[in-house]
This record gives sequence, structure tokens and C-alpha cells, in this order.
Amino acid sequence: MEEFSARTDLASRALGGGVVFANDEFFAAADHLVLAHAPTFTPRTFDQKGQVYDGWETRRRRSGSEDVAIVRLGAAGVIHGVDIDTAFFVGNYPQYASVDGLATEGYPAGADLADAAWVPLVPKSPLQGDTRNLFPVTDRRRFTHVRLTIYPDGGVARLRVHGEVVPDPALLPEVLDVAALAHGGRVTGCSNMFFGRPHNMLMPGLAQHMGDGWETARRRVDGNEWVEVALAAPSQIAFVDLDTSHFKGNAPGAASVRGSLDGDWFGLLPRTALNPDTPHRFPVGQSGQIASRVRLDIYPDGGMARLRVIGRPDRRILEENFRRSSA
Repeated sequence: MEEFSARTDLASRALGGGVVFANDEFFAAADHLVLAHAPTFTPRTFDQKGQVYDGWETRRRRSGSEDVAIVRLGAAGVIHGVDIDTAFFVGNYPQYASVDGLATEGYPAGADLADAAWVPLVPKSPLQGDTRNLFPVTDRRRFTHVRLTIYPDGGVARLRVHGEVVPDPALLPEVLDVAALAHGGRVTGCSNMFFGRPHNMLMPGLAQHMGDGWETARRRVDGNEWVEVALAAPSQIAFVDLDTSHFKGNAPGAASVRGSLDGDWFGLLPRTALNPDTPHRFPVGQSGQIASRVRLDIYPDGGMARLRVIGRPDRRILEENFRRSSA
């Protein structure tokens, strides 16, 4: 069950996810559900409505029924599992919850989704308080929205929707960052992630601080650290961006990038010196080389804020993935 939680959080605000409807958020706003950072709590911190919670909290119901929040996924895709995190909610968490999914085109308003063709993903299930409640999902279709229903009321800190990104090829340019999480890139291997997870390098936008990147422990033996990334589709690679922003006393001394299409690795960028706190862009050794995976080696260790792999993806593969998951 833990395996799916290592996948991309499709609902994360960092990818553009947002709450488009909540029937009640008296004590705490439903927008907290999709925040990327872990929930926090400061005891005896009160406002005019009571203890402040970093989560969604509804009022106490005095009759039957339930409370509902609808989330537009930041990246549409196939859901492998959901995490209904009730962190810090102990005497006020819901007894039960269920999750439904929806695939729709365009950008419908939350009020227009009440009577949509929702698909059950997680049946009504008991929850525990102050706990990550993990539920696998077996439906392998592509979804754009999820609906969290809690019974009868209470508080949920975060709703994480873990899965694989499946972008709509019709909405993608011809040349793009084929390593980006938002386009379907994903980390498949890493030598060390002591201070920061490598998937941070594939997030949208610029890194905000040093903790918003990949950083290894200090290496005390021979060798070097590395990370491997599966690209959105086999792609003709033109440029790689290695951004060491915010890493000043702990940037790698050098880096290299290799590509692979059928299991054999070939050079894209030879071992090249890097500067601290600097966005670097490098043309690949032979523009137009096709790769389905890339491997970034850093020497000997350190931190990288962002990795971008700019290329032209195989549209047929993107379209096949989209059709298969939309059936």
C-alpha cells in the first residue's frame, strides 16, 4: 500500500491543483487540502472560530448527510491511490470517507459538477485520526477531478492523489520539457536523497529555496551520486537545463547527462563544471538524439534545484497513452 504514495501527487497545489467546491468550510478552508507542504499545528492558537487548523474542517452536523469537497487535479492522470491525511485532527476527524473520480474536458465550475458522472474510486471507509489513511485505487482510467466525501463532518488536513500523469497531447506544444512531472516525466532511480527528494527537480517553476530541490548527503567514499528519469515519451533531445539556484556551498562541482532508448546509455552532456547558484543551459552533444530515459550524474555530491530536458516528444506515444487511459 505504501508503494503508490511515492508517485506524483496529482492534486498538489504545486502542480496547479485546486479546490473548486466545498459545501462547508466553517472552521478551516478546504484550500488547505491540496497544499504541497506537510501539515503543521501550533497548540492553543485561536481565532474567532476556535483552534486554527492547517486543513479542511467543517462544522458539527446535527442531522444526517455528509460534507463534500471537489478537487481539480493539477495534472490529470491515472490514480493509483489516495492519502486522506487527518494529521492533528484527533477529537474532530470524520468517521468515514469516500472518494470519487471524474474525467471531463475544459474547466467547469465546481457548481456544475454536482450531477456529473462520478466514478467510485474508494468506497465509504473508516478513518483514523492524526493518521495518513492510505487507500489503493484499481481503476486505471484517466481522471481530471476527484470528490472527497466525509461522514458526517470533521477535519482532514491533506488529500493526496498519487498516480501517473497522462497529459492531453492536444494541449502540449511540439517542443517542451519532457522530464517535467506535469508532462508525465518521473524519477525511476536515485543514489541518495538525504536532504531533498529528486522529484523536486521536475516540479514547475523556479525553486523557491534550497529545500525545494534535490540534495544528497556529503559523500565520504569514492564515486558520485545520480538520478534517473523516465521521460514523458521517447523524445528528440535538444537542451538540458541544470539549475543550481540556492545551492551555494553545496552545489555539485560538475555534472554529466546520458540518455537511453533501448537499454544502452549514450552521452548527451559530457562531464561539465557547474557554478553554484546558477541556472545552466547546455545543448546536447548531438542535437536530436532520441531518448526515453535520462540519467543525471553529479560529481561528487550536492544539490540541484531543477532539471529540464527540452525536446520533441513522439506524439504517437503520447496519443496512445491518452487514448488507452481515456477508454
